Amino acid sequence: MPFADRDAAGIGALSDPVRRRLYLFVCAQPDPVSRELAADELGLAPHQAKFHLDRLERDGLLDSYYARLSGRSGPGAGRPAKLYRRTDRDIAVSLPDREYQLAGRLMADAIAESAETGTSVIAVLHRLAHTYGRHLGDAAVGDQPPRTARAALDLAIETLTGNGYEPRPDGGRVVMANCPFHALAQAQTQLVCQMNHALVGGLADALGPHHPVAELDPAPDRCCVVLTETRTG
Repeated sequence: MPFADRDAAGIGALSDPVRRRLYLFVCAQPDPVSRELAADELGLAPHQAKFHLDRLERDGLLDSYYARLSGRSGPGAGRPAKLYRRTDRDIAVSLPDREYQLAGRLMADAIAESAETGTSVIAVLHRLAHTYGRHLGDAAVGDQPPRTARAALDLAIETLTGNGYEPRPDGGRVVMANCPFHALAQAQTQLVCQMNHALVGGLADALGPHHPVAELDPAPDRCCVVLTETRTG
């Protein structure tokens, strides 16, 4: 199927609320997902999960492969299970979420202010990105700042999820499975990673005295920023 047709099919597939929930669940997992796990987590019948996962695969939103979940091979190892994961291909209308308009606006504003004031474009971009992140954090906090470091980290995770970062626990920290500025980061890695760091750092700073710490820790196939819970005492 041509890419344009597959894009349209994928977008149509996500109009079904069950398929959209399944797609978001698979995307949020660090490892490929079996239909049984997806069915259990979302409260679906296994045959229903299979139908929708296979539709998502057919329409180009998921990839699949077979593996034995036991890790064993040979007689008695059981039949291989079909496992699903998000496709590496970007889909039109941003699946996963991409925020190129936001990046373009921040960069354009930074260039305009730099031309007017003589301040470094990079310095202005970092400040604007931090301010934007701070606004996201302020909106999330409202009039009830988190009272604990855990609550602050949970609120950061919720806010970042709503802004396309796909945060996932990874040991004692939180990594971002998706970079909303992915294509730009491929071309201008240092510039975009520092902008991302400023934005996520601004969001974190808004979450009160127990705010999480945003750090740069680039790695393949994820955003360059990670969050750790503030340690007190």
